[in-house]
Amino acid sequence: MKIKEANAGALTNFEVLDFLRSRGASKDPTRVIVPIAPSEFKVYDYLVESAACNQTKEHVKEFLERCKSYKLAKAEVLNIINLRPSALVEIDPIIEESEKRFGEQLEELVNLVVEVLPEPPTQKLPEPESNEVKEDTVDGKNMDEDKMETETGEQIDKDQTEPNEDGEQIVVS
Repeated sequence: MKIKEANAGALTNFEVLDFLRSRGASKDPTRVIVPIAPSEFKVYDYLVESAACNQTKEHVKEFLERCKSYKLAKAEVLNIINLRPSALVEIDPIIEESEKRFGEQLEELVNLVVEVLPEPPTQKLPEPESNEVKEDTVDGKNMDEDKMETETGEQIDKDQTEPNEDGEQIVVS
């Protein structure tokens, strides 16, 4: 590896991920063979799940060229590349005084980000719950309407019970 300029500036997440891949982070599922520290694997695991995993040098270079007209600070450009905001609400905290500096151009910038930088990997959504209506007990267990739960957690039919003198339901054998 040839170092062009030490400490030349901040790196994008894509550049860090590319560097870790070049050292073999993605090639060792056991994480024993390659000379990468455990902390570097943690960084690799994080970056693989971020927007950086789908970016290429061409994407980053194209974005840098096309966003020059917006006169963004280096830190703002870096954060946009790393976070890939896809809505005004997401880009507003990244750019200082965004409304004052850009006004309507801010939406154009968001569209540029969405157009040039690839989407991050999709997150697994929780599976929707069934529409089946069930009665909930105190401890959150689902039960059918015609059943009740004993002290031991066993579910029994309601017709197997009757009230005692205190009004509590007891099991009738």
